[in-house]
Amino acid sequence: MIEIDGQAGGGQLLRTALALSLCSGEPFAMENIRGKRERPGLLRQHLTAVEAAAQVGDADVDGATPGSTTLRFSPRAVHGGAHRWTIGTAGSTTLVLQTVLPALWMHGVEASLSIVGGTHNPQAPSADFIAHAFLPAMARMGLDASFALDSHGFYPAGGGEIRMALRAGGKPAPVHFGERGPVLEQHAEAIVSAIPAKIGERELAIARARLGLGDGEASLREVRRAMGPGNALSIRFRTEHASAVFTGFGIKRVTAEAVAERACAEARAWLAADVVADSYLADQLLLPMALAGGGSFTTLAPSAHTRSNAALIEKFLPVEFIYTDHGRGRWTIAVER
Repeated sequence: MIEIDGQAGGGQLLRTALALSLCSGEPFAMENIRGKRERPGLLRQHLTAVEAAAQVGDADVDGATPGSTTLRFSPRAVHGGAHRWTIGTAGSTTLVLQTVLPALWMHGVEASLSIVGGTHNPQAPSADFIAHAFLPAMARMGLDASFALDSHGFYPAGGGEIRMALRAGGKPAPVHFGERGPVLEQHAEAIVSAIPAKIGERELAIARARLGLGDGEASLREVRRAMGPGNALSIRFRTEHASAVFTGFGIKRVTAEAVAERACAEARAWLAADVVADSYLADQLLLPMALAGGGSFTTLAPSAHTRSNAALIEKFLPVEFIYTDHGRGRWTIAVER
């Protein structure tokens, strides 16, 4: 059994361990879960990820209770079929999805997944990121899946829903994401729910100014079906060989201009570095490439989060990640057996 100290990590360390355990069949024990956080131990959104992984992997689980700082997880066999999970808070639906998706793909099973909770959360990939950045990259590696955002869920009300249909197919294939190529499309969309539309319009004004958006490259979406108020600015790019999404989330006591400035700054840094993966997509590419047993991608300077995820993957799988600094903020991360 693989032993993991979860003191320094957050929920992502747990979710990555669950995904790796399902993929490899290796059981694990994690101690000191979220030990350095203000509220240590398992929260509702973490328990939903454990529940989802246990159902998909027919796993024996010990310690899956609110506030628990220890967890033991022993999978048996990965099963597809129809699954529906409700987080019950604004916890991220996309993070639960990414906990079980690699194993379902790796084992070539069909599955229909529905997850209810937050779809546009700070500190988590948005549903727009999954649809327009993550899944296009996975499709190049062989994933055959469809994705839908049925309703938006913002913090703190949640209540949004995403769906994925995964068709049976092969394992992830090695791909080298090297050159990004020219930008073919760019678009900024401000999403508002139960708040004044002018907030989204102010965000779009910043996006137009900072990114040079032209006519038809910015739009406002007023959401009617969300359970509570919320706001997000989604900036999307499609290039010859890559896609990227940068998201700003509206929160109390932060101006619309500040929300937009931060998202635009991330987009401009990615554009200037001429890389395929921003830091968020880099995190998501590590495990599929490890399962493929090879591949590489250009990215910005690897974050501590990226390196810790890579180190955990190396504990479960016989792979090594190689980091190469090309200067001027451009790096390559490669995986080797």
